[in-house]
Amino acid sequence: MDTNLHTMSSLFAQLGLPSEPAAMEDFIATHRPLDAGIALYRAPFWSTSQRAFLKEEIIEDADWSGVIDELNGRLR
Repeated sequence: MDTNLHTMSSLFAQLGLPSEPAAMEDFIATHRPLDAGIALYRAPFWSTSQRAFLKEEIIEDADWSGVIDELNGRLR
């Protein structure tokens, strides 16, 4: 079992996005506010592989789910 706590920076890197603090803030500012009726993984700005990763991790309540929830909150 992986007991590492993932960070926002590691999530962005996992998604293939720039993971420097300023780049993450720019991404969030560009894509917010995300409509409350849209599940995070269904947001139109994700690629197919990013969408699949987010959906799988959220549905399985996997070890990435905490930081994905944090990103979800910051995009709302």
